[in-house]
Formats: sequence, structure tokens, C-alpha cells
Amino acid sequence: MTDATALRVRWQDALTAARGGVPGPDPLPYADNLLERWAEPQRRYHTTAHLTQVLDRVDTLAGHAADPDLVRLAVWFHDAVYRPDRSENEERSAALAERALPEAGVPDTATAEVARLVRLTVTHDPAEGDTNGEVLCDADLAILASSPKEYAAYAAQVREEYGFVPDDAFREGRSAVLRQLLELPRLFRTPHGVEEWEPRARQNLTTELELLTR
Repeated sequence: MTDATALRVRWQDALTAARGGVPGPDPLPYADNLLERWAEPQRRYHTTAHLTQVLDRVDTLAGHAADPDLVRLAVWFHDAVYRPDRSENEERSAALAERALPEAGVPDTATAEVARLVRLTVTHDPAEGDTNGEVLCDADLAILASSPKEYAAYAAQVREEYGFVPDDAFREGRSAVLRQLLELPRLFRTPHGVEEWEPRARQNLTTELELLTR
């Protein structure tokens, strides 16, 4: 099974579950549209590889979520609109979910939850007890807790996406982001994230910040 085929199956399963057993349009054209978006040429990190990784992390954390299938749909949409030179990507991605999901047969309440989750990725700051939000945000940030080699590749891909930004400006902006993350009392909210990902993520962030500010 190719990566694209596997992703289509994962989309179909999540969408079918979100419909609550009610028949609807063929899920695959929606999957193909989203996969085309995730394969756009301006992307270096926010690619189908990132989509797959975040879905995998949701699978790891699924027992913590109130409705993991809605979280999975939010993963598909959370970077569906992505232009590194624009600041409204999350809002436009949420609006895309609000248009596509009702057409695909998803009830209004479920659509609203998916869109809410997508908008939450602006801050990655779910409210206490928002288990769907905690799972989505932890899954999206789990790259921060990868191995040093994987983290270095991630950081390089982020730099490539912002290739239009001069080096000095990028270092300043990226350093500010890293400091904001390190100042948070917790990067992760799920028990698994706190225990398994928090220490390594902080180490990776600290290392990158030191390299940028030498």
C-alpha cells in the first residue's frame, strides 16, 4: 500500500466515523483534494509526511480524546491552507473545513468541533479539560520531542519554508518563537506528552536556540 493510499484509507475511516453511520458522498475526492494541498511546492515541513506523523501521534494519544475521529479530521485540515508568508492560514484552513465537511455528510456539531480544533492550532493552548484540543496540540508539537537528527531536519525544513526571509531576520524571529515555547509552564498537556515528550522537547528547543544565538 502506497503512502497516499494509506492516507486515503485513514481519511475514509475518520470521515465515516464522523458521519455517525449515515451514508454520504464518496470520501475519496475530498481526500484527494486535501492531499493535493498538502503536496504544494512551497511546503518543506508542512507536507504529507507531517500529516502522517501527526495522525500517528493522535493514534498514540487517542485514548485521551473525547472524540479521536474528529481530532483526526482536524489534523487533515489544520495546515490544509499553508502559505508561509501569510498569517491567516489557520483561519482559512478552518473555513475550508466548515465548507467541505457538511458537503461530505458530517453533522453540523461535528463540523463545528473540527473547525474549533483547527483554530486552536494558532495558540496550541487548549483549555483545561479540552481533551480533544490537548490531543491535537500535543500531536502537532510532538516533532519537538524527536531525536536530535530528526529535530535538526525539522529545523532545516522550517528554514527552507521561510527561505524568502533574510538570515538575520529569521534568526531573530525564530529565536523569539523558541523563547516563547521555553517560557511555557508545559509544552504538552496529555499525560503521555508530559511524561514522554516534554524533557526531550525542551532539550531540543534549548539546543536550537543556542545555535541561533551564537
